[in-house]
Amino acid sequence: MKQSPRKYGKWLLLAVLVLAVAVCVTVPSLRAWFGSVFALLSSMDVEQVADYIRGFGPWAAAISFLLMILQSVAAPIPAFLLTFANAALFGWWKGAILSWSSAMAGAAVCYGIAHVLGRDGIERLASRTALASVDVFFERYGKHAVLVCRLLPFVSFDLVSYAAGLTGMGFWGFFVATGLGQLPATLVYSYVGGMLTGGLQYFVTGLMILFALAALAALLKKVYHDRHTTNHEA
Repeated sequence: MKQSPRKYGKWLLLAVLVLAVAVCVTVPSLRAWFGSVFALLSSMDVEQVADYIRGFGPWAAAISFLLMILQSVAAPIPAFLLTFANAALFGWWKGAILSWSSAMAGAAVCYGIAHVLGRDGIERLASRTALASVDVFFERYGKHAVLVCRLLPFVSFDLVSYAAGLTGMGFWGFFVATGLGQLPATLVYSYVGGMLTGGLQYFVTGLMILFALAALAALLKKVYHDRHTTNHEA
């Protein structure tokens, strides 16, 4: 009995992931580097992250791009930390382009991994409880779920992308919803990160979170109305 191409892809991806983890664990320098990077991202210190990226000189943008993908795949940390750092280093509009494009790449990678590995494989990368909480969003809001989650700056992008890859949602529908939902927050956080510092930055960030929640409430109201109207007509 021949195996399907997806089955071959699953085993190939598993082999690549196992090999990558084995190399990272057994090579001391790589293990130390990944440990330092995860500690850096977990510190939630924008200045430390910016100083680290700045240290790579002309490769700073490329390193930031890779860090965004890394945090999407393996570190459940909100992406606005890197978005702030990018704005501080490259200016708000260049930083916004870098943050948006790298976050989109990270989302695509997470979707692809989930689509190939399936739920059992993804639960090894993300906790079952966290995935279950995102599942509720997808069950309740359907095609609107990705857009709703992307509007919330404190929701980890990787969980949403993994969950989307486990559903029947097509890649381009997911990609467009991700891009539209992510763009407003990226522009706002890039502007805030590039123009403001210290306590004022966090104050404005808080206001933007309130704005995002207000936008979310309006969207949820529309979703509820659409579903209620559909059920009533049925």
